Amino acid sequence: MTEPRIAEAPAAAPLQESHLPATTLHEGSFPATTGRAAGAGFRRALAAAAPPLVLVAAALAGWQWFVVATGVRPQVLPSPLRVAEQGWAAREQIWANTVPTLQVTAVGFGVSLLIGWAIAIAVDFSPWLRRALTPLLVASQTLPIIAIAPLLIIWFGFGLLPKVVVIALVTFFPIAVGLIEGFASTPRAATNLLRSMGASRWQRFRLVRLPQAMPSFFTALRIGITYAVTGAIFAEYVGATAGLGIYMSLSKNSFRTDLVLAAVIVTAVLSVSLFALTYLVQRLVVPWYRRG
Repeated sequence: MTEPRIAEAPAAAPLQESHLPATTLHEGSFPATTGRAAGAGFRRALAAAAPPLVLVAAALAGWQWFVVATGVRPQVLPSPLRVAEQGWAAREQIWANTVPTLQVTAVGFGVSLLIGWAIAIAVDFSPWLRRALTPLLVASQTLPIIAIAPLLIIWFGFGLLPKVVVIALVTFFPIAVGLIEGFASTPRAATNLLRSMGASRWQRFRLVRLPQAMPSFFTALRIGITYAVTGAIFAEYVGATAGLGIYMSLSKNSFRTDLVLAAVIVTAVLSVSLFALTYLVQRLVVPWYRRG
C-alpha cells in the first residue's frame, strides 16, 4: 500500500516593505496640520488686532484732517505726518533718551517685584501681618506721587534712587494685592489633602498655593508694567539728566510740540510692548494655564 503523502504548505512569501496609503497620509498630515494651526493662530491674532488698528487709523485720519482744515499752528497741534517726520529726524536723540528710561523702568520694576513678593508671602504666612499691613498698603496708594516726587529729588538728588522709589510706589501695590488674592483663592480641599499627607506649611505653599496664584500674579504684572513706564516718565519729568521724561520737558520748553508727541508715541509703544511681553512670559512660566 502506498503511504499517503502529506501536502507541504506553500513557502511563505518573502516579507516586503509595506507601502500603505493610510500610513503615508498619516505621516504627511503633520506638516499640514501644523500649517493649518499656525494659519489659524495668525488669523485669530489679526482679527484681535484689526479693531484697535482701525480705530487708531481713523483717529489719525481725523487728526490730520482737523489740522489741515483749521490751519492750526504746529506749535499748538502738529499733524500726525509732521510728528512722524520730525520724530524720525530726531530718532537718534529720542533713542538716546529711551535707553535710560528702559533701564530705570527695569530696575524700578525689579525692586517693586521683590517688595510685592516679600509682602505677599509674609502676609500669606501670617494672618497677623495681613491685618496689620493691608491698611498700610491701601494708605500707600493715597500718597500724591505728584507731590512726593519733587521731594524725592530734593532728598536723593537726580540719580537713580528717586526714580526707583517712584516706580516702586506706583507699581508694588497691584503686584502685592494680586499675589495675596491669588494665594487666598487656593481650594481648601487641596490644602487639607496635603496637610493630611503630612506636608509642611512651606510644602503646601510651594505645591498648591504658589501655582494657584500665578494667573492672578500675571494679571497684576500686566497692570504694574504699564504703570512702571508711566512712573519712570513722570520721575524723569520732575528731574533727571537723561530719559524720555526730561526730553519731553525740554521739548515742551522749546515749543516743539511735535517732538513731545513723538516721545509720547514712543512711550506708548514701550508700554504696549512690555504688556505683550508678559503674555509670552506667562506661557513659559505657567504653560498649564490657558485663558479662555
